[in-house]
This record gives sequence, structure tokens and C-alpha cells, in this order.
Amino acid sequence: MAPEALKERIDQGDPVGLLDVRAESEAEQWRIGGDAVDYRNVPYFRMLEGIPDEVLDDLPAPEPVVVVCAKGDASDLIAEHLREEGVEAVNLDRGMRGWADLYEYTELDVGTDATVAQYHRPSSGCLSYLVVDGDEALVVDPLLAFVDQYEQDARALGAELTCAVDTHVHADHVSALSALGERGVRTCLPAGSVARGVVFDVDRELADGDTLAVGGTAVEVLHTPGHTSGMTSLLVDDAVLLTGDGLFVDSVARPDLEEGNEGAPEAAGQLYDTLQDLLDLGDDVLVAPGHASEHTPTSGDGTYTATLGTVRERLPVLAADRERFVERVLADMPPRPANYETIIDTNMGRADVERADVLTMELGPNNCAASGGGSDGAAPRAASSEPPRDGGDD
Repeated sequence: MAPEALKERIDQGDPVGLLDVRAESEAEQWRIGGDAVDYRNVPYFRMLEGIPDEVLDDLPAPEPVVVVCAKGDASDLIAEHLREEGVEAVNLDRGMRGWADLYEYTELDVGTDATVAQYHRPSSGCLSYLVVDGDEALVVDPLLAFVDQYEQDARALGAELTCAVDTHVHADHVSALSALGERGVRTCLPAGSVARGVVFDVDRELADGDTLAVGGTAVEVLHTPGHTSGMTSLLVDDAVLLTGDGLFVDSVARPDLEEGNEGAPEAAGQLYDTLQDLLDLGDDVLVAPGHASEHTPTSGDGTYTATLGTVRERLPVLAADRERFVERVLADMPPRPANYETIIDTNMGRADVERADVLTMELGPNNCAASGGGSDGAAPRAASSEPPRDGGDD
């Protein structure tokens, strides 16, 4: 089964029986999930000589059982063993690596002169954006693994990719900002991020109130600290708010990543102030965040977006006072993302990485997935993809 076909089944809510034959330690780090996925993890070495009765008695349903491993080789063997036992089974082509290669393009249904498209990487929940107006295009939070696709999609829309922006220095994926700069694309990064030690050339340092022009469309730069002090959002045509990791459609940012636990309370208070300012933009403004989880709801156009009014309804904590907000946001923090130190060094320009190695570095969850909030004003679990700052990493 091709990864695209499996993703379509999951998106449609069709029941899927998934047998993950990787080692338990790998499966615990990241896996394919979904509301209708019946999941089992049985390491392949337990089934090399055939399928034990206890495994056959507890297979995920329905058939065909989709068998997955890291690269698609071990799972191919196990799927064959299952078929020998009379079980309808298929192998996921290229395994989790094939799953990580999925990258979905969907245009937002929004009333702007510009075309605004969202890219979604199902394996990690990373979201990037393409803004096109006339013959110019801007990409926001691009991933190095898909650097060619942004230019190709811009050309398909009759435009040239002229500008690339990172909303902050990422720790869960390798950015394409520097690579696009080497191709002649103008690069932009928040001034606060540059000040922390970015060593590659940045064409423009962004400050609060700046404006980027994409054709005839104005993109306003909004300094939105709290997640980190340099976090920045982009307001496209007064209609679409690209929030990076500052605000998600079902969660808020974690504030402990720049100054660690000691600085988290102050940062959480700063995040509160930021979010109150964003809510003043109006309920009809569309929030387009930097991450989504497997449980994040989509809007009617299939994108991981929601109006500020909807976000306000989903997150009662936004109506809490400052003290209560800080308390709830600090209550529970997810673990750090895998390989974050190497990824940060790479995105700061302090380390080099071959594109062939990017996938391996990025395997695993980014920990930006949000959990559900309570009706009592409790915050969803604060979420993000960056570690505590050590020497000034944004």
C-alpha cells in the first residue's frame, strides 16, 4: 500500500488495522495514528519464523492489516507470513520513511487577493505556507526536505519564489531558509532570532510593524513573543494570521524553551499579553499555525486553520486572567524533540547537514501537537518543538 493511499483512508475515517513491527523503543517515539486506526506494536523479531498464536489472536482490525516498519523490508516479510496464515495483509511501501516523505498542498478558502496555501507533513504535523500574488511568491517556515517543491508550486501558479521567512529558529525540522537564500531567494528572519547568533547571511531582519510585499498583497510583521522572545507572526491581507508556534488552532505555545524552567513564568506572562493582543484582531481573522497534531480538527477547506473566534471558543483559558493563564500553561510540558540540538545548530548556520541525512534527523514527533482543553478554563497542554535556550537559541 502506498503511503498516500493509507493517508487517504485515515483522512476519510475508514477503519485501519495497523501492525507496527519496529522495536518498541522506536514505536514509542512516533507512529502512525488516527481516530479510526486500530494499532498494535509487535517487534518483527518475534515473527521471523512465523506468526505466534498469541499475535494471530490479537491482530488489529479490519483486514487487510497494514504492516509497517522503518523502511519497508522487515514489514514485507511479516506481511508475507501473515498471508501464509490466511490473513489478508499488505506492506506499507517504504515504511515510516515513505510516510515521512508525504507532503500535502491545500489552498485556503479565504477572501484575499492572494493565493494562500498550506503544506502539511503528516509524519510530524509541520505546517508551512505559500503566499502568491501576481508573479511573486513568499514561503513561510519552509522545510529543507521539500525545498524544491516550493519553487515548483510557485511556478505552477505563474509566479517566482522571491522571499522566504522563518517565524523563528526551529528545533524540530531543518529549515530551507539558508538553502533558498543560496538560490537567490530573499531571506527574512526576526531580528530577535538573528541576534541570538545566526551565522548565515539574512537579507532582512524583521521587526514589529514591518511590511512585506507579495505582488499587491501586504504582509504585516507582528512581534508575538512568549513562546520565545523572537517569535513573530505574519498577517496576510488583514485576513490570515500565520502564527508559527505562538498559537495553534487547539492549543497555545509552551513558554519554557528560551530561559528554561526559571524563566518560564515570565515568558508565560508575556505569552498571555501576546495572545490578548492577537484576539483584538477580530474573530474573523483566520489562524494558520506552524503545527498540527493527528487530533487537530480541520476546517471546511481541509486545512488546519480556524478563525480567532473559533480558537477563542476552543480554548477557554484565553478568557482567564493573567495569573490563572500562567498557572495552567506551566502545568504540563511535553518532552523535548529528538535531535533538537543538532537541528538548532543547523538552522543557526553553525552546522552543516547533507539533504540525504535530513530525514533521519527529523524522524520522530515534534511535540507541537496540542491536547484538548477543559471547559473549566484549563489550558490544553502547552506544546512546541524547541528546547530551553543554552547560549541564546531562539
